[in-house]
Amino acid sequence: MTVYFECTTRTALPAAELFDRARSIDAHKDSMARSREEVLGGVTSGLISLGEDVTWRAWHFGVPLRMTSRITEMEPPDYFIDEQVKGPFRRFRHVHEFSQDAAGSTMVDRIEFEAPFGVVGRLVEKLVLARYLRELIETRNRYLADELARG
Repeated sequence: MTVYFECTTRTALPAAELFDRARSIDAHKDSMARSREEVLGGVTSGLISLGEDVTWRAWHFGVPLRMTSRITEMEPPDYFIDEQVKGPFRRFRHVHEFSQDAAGSTMVDRIEFEAPFGVVGRLVEKLVLARYLRELIETRNRYLADELARG
């Protein structure tokens, strides 16, 4: 079963700058230091672009996990989509949307995923993984919108 959720982040930053921060390998790695994310292959630093892959290793729930994702769609500075091409999920799709207004910009993350747990895992998907992933995205977004802006 597909699980879907959204996270919305407001910031005074221009949308184009937030767009680049969201596709920065270095900013992602820094924002996910708690889960010890490191790049194993693909684009290893700088900005990831359309058609490019990155392979990450991170520790979640005390287990090292690998995930390779690819930027499958991109329209700068409005949106880009990354999707898992290899990893722990049956399916994982992350839409990043950016809009500008007079006060700054809004970033909306739309996440869809299916975990490989079968029928028993539907509860785990909704109660554990969805909440955990939402917290990861919100932590990352605070870093991109606030902490990175201060540094």
